[in-house]
Order: sequence, then C-alpha cells, then structure tokens
Amino acid sequence: MGKKRLFPKPKPPWWRKCRDTCQVFIIPLCVFQSVRLILLPTTFDVLLLAFLAGVACVLYFEWV
Repeated sequence: MGKKRLFPKPKPPWWRKCRDTCQVFIIPLCVFQSVRLILLPTTFDVLLLAFLAGVACVLYFEWV
C-alpha cells in the first residue's frame, strides 16, 4: 500500500461542488430505496440499497 500523504493535494472546486450536490441527494435516495425494498423486496433492490448506503458512508466521512 502507498504511504498516506500528510497534506493531500486539494481537490478542484468542481469536484467539491459535485460531492456536495451528491451529499444532498443521497439520503433521500436511500430512504426511498428502503421503502421500496420493504414494499417489494428483490435482489436488485437489496444490492442497490447496499450500494447507495456505501456511497452515503463515503460521502459522509469525506473519504473522497
């Protein structure tokens, strides 16, 4: 594994704007997908909710 940089290179402004926009929409999408999963459970819905929850965690903890 590579060494973690002490002072990482700052992201461009358009990247931060895109990340902030995604943070606004990811939680409502997760809630909608959870309701859909409860009403009509399919394998695709489970996988989609897992993916959305992973994206939400990445955005919340600012790993990207």
